[in-house]
Amino acid sequence: MSQLFTPFTLKDVTLRNRAVVPPMCQYSAVDGYTNDWHQVHYPGMARGGAGLVIVEATGVSPDGRITPGCTGLWEDGQIEGLAKIAASIKEAGSVPGIQIAHAGRKASANKPWEGDDHLPENDPNAWQPIAPSPIAFGENLPRVPQEMTIEDIERVKQAYVDAARRAVEAGFEWLELHFAHGYLAQSFFSPHSNQRTDDYGGSFDNRARFPLETLRAVREVWPENLPLTARMGVIEYDGRDEETVAESIELVKRFRESGLDFFNVSINFVIPDTEIPWSTPAFLGPIAGRVRREAGIPVASAWGMADSHDAERLIAEGNLDLVMIGRAHLANPHYVYQLAHELKVENPDWVLPAPYAHWLARYQGAGKPSAES
Repeated sequence: MSQLFTPFTLKDVTLRNRAVVPPMCQYSAVDGYTNDWHQVHYPGMARGGAGLVIVEATGVSPDGRITPGCTGLWEDGQIEGLAKIAASIKEAGSVPGIQIAHAGRKASANKPWEGDDHLPENDPNAWQPIAPSPIAFGENLPRVPQEMTIEDIERVKQAYVDAARRAVEAGFEWLELHFAHGYLAQSFFSPHSNQRTDDYGGSFDNRARFPLETLRAVREVWPENLPLTARMGVIEYDGRDEETVAESIELVKRFRESGLDFFNVSINFVIPDTEIPWSTPAFLGPIAGRVRREAGIPVASAWGMADSHDAERLIAEGNLDLVMIGRAHLANPHYVYQLAHELKVENPDWVLPAPYAHWLARYQGAGKPSAES
């Protein structure tokens, strides 16, 4: 039996299979509010058979968005649209998840297809990015962020808590804290971007303080029976990989002790000049397996996971519990159905909603359209 197509249960939530649609920004919101694009996009992915569909990085505050087109959960009015999405995902048979985020120094950017760079400071849609230290990311994001005060840190932590409360009200059953990809929490933990001299910088304990305190605060308001998860980079590919992975595993252990239920293994993306092995399929799989074993927590990962046999192998070998498959789902919202066929899953029509499965069975069984078509 295919391991990818076995159920996965965490807390009171059961996924029908282990193929996940990860958060993928659509940059199509207005003032943080979802619209018709999102209402069609996310339920479509769920109808394709994924066990879990996670809504894109959703800003916990206006200055936490990557671009002006990012979704938000900083005010109650944004709950209604997201609640419709969560309900539609669940109705289609998937578990509805959402990722809440603060972009830190990578905020106030253009949409990727409009430049993927910082908005000019005099642009009426721009805002001042914030970060642990006034160090620019570089390359296409050259703007120097404002160093956060203690008051700023407390404000952002509270924003995460408030966004988590709204996510509960919207009906999401899986919460992912976006601590990855050079955004705010990752930049606190990385010595490349954090040069503070107070309690939030310098030593491992100090650099870990912001993500840990944020997690613990969210844990207080997120329901105990629902999975609380986080995505974070564990490797930078900057030449000091073993030290970074070891530090990251220690942090994940502390996450688990603080109430984290699941960890999504990713890349740091804190600095632009790195040697990431993009040509190697599923290159994070072995690293994720190490995190899983040493931190004692179930894990997922993405990046080059779309091959059905790689996905199956990584689960069977105990490196992953869930497989995050992004771009393949954008190209084919019913990609899980394709995976089922490739892995020779018996009667794979079950992954599709009844109207789709009905017509596919007719065509496959009769070899030609029926008189009803």
